[in-house]
Amino acid sequence: METEKSKILIFGGTGYIGKYMVKASIFLGHPTYVYARPITPQTTPSKIDIHKELKSMGVIIVQGELKEHEKIVSVLREVDIVISALAYPQVPDQLEIIDAIKVAGNIKRFLPSDFGCEEDRITPLPPFQEFLDKKKKIRRVIEAAGIPYTFVSANCYGAYFVNYLLRPHEKRDDIAVYGSGKAKAVLNYEEDIALYAIKVANDPITCNCIVIYRPPKNIVSQLELISLWEKKIGRSFNKVHIPEEEITKLSETTPPPNNIPVSILHSVFVKGDLMNFELGEEDIEASSLYPDFEFKTIDQLLDIFLVNPPKPAIAAFE
Repeated sequence: METEKSKILIFGGTGYIGKYMVKASIFLGHPTYVYARPITPQTTPSKIDIHKELKSMGVIIVQGELKEHEKIVSVLREVDIVISALAYPQVPDQLEIIDAIKVAGNIKRFLPSDFGCEEDRITPLPPFQEFLDKKKKIRRVIEAAGIPYTFVSANCYGAYFVNYLLRPHEKRDDIAVYGSGKAKAVLNYEEDIALYAIKVANDPITCNCIVIYRPPKNIVSQLELISLWEKKIGRSFNKVHIPEEEITKLSETTPPPNNIPVSILHSVFVKGDLMNFELGEEDIEASSLYPDFEFKTIDQLLDIFLVNPPKPAIAAFE
């Protein structure tokens, strides 16, 4: 029987997926810390509001930069588990966190900023591959350092991609379909991604393992997703197919970093990379772990969009 909840430190806790991680940690009863950039006169009102919201929930916010080694070590010594939810531009900066973890010497688990596709199993177009190579480097450094880890491959952020693919906030007759629209992807609601991440971070079974989120009811193609949405709203869209060749060409001609999201669309929704490999004996599929926690299905996620649609978000690539 669990007597004392682990203390969790989250880097990037004021960002897109980070906010979900923080709320999930609090919901599951963990003393929760967030290491965040200092508030300055240039800080946006929305970011200040996030700080206030997290503090009101009981989160301990430590303001600092990733270069402040001693400060990070000091905070690490107060906690048990570290989760990095840093956005893509800061992925290499996780080396600073790893160095501090090695010095602190007390961290029981580290979850680096993965939470997307299984980067060791796919070979996408070059812009996305370069993106993934930076994440793969972090994995290899963690392994070499002997830091207890869990690598979480949560696949697609469900609300983010429903907004991107279906454009429910816009009034339109046409809807873009990438490639044939038949490739299977995996869309998981962000709240569930975060809840399961906190659960696996505390689970002895998942130590030094890869956890892949593939709940069967969340495996869906673009055409299936569009059809579900059409039935819910009682109307049909004109489906405009964008050929694979056009998407590939765009990935080659679009200046960086905007060529990255183009390459992600190709990998996920044209090639179907998320479902193009079998899970091995050493892989752990998240939805099989905790019978008392169920992923919201795609159908349930679309119901959320009917009642209280999540706001569209923009991924940070620079």
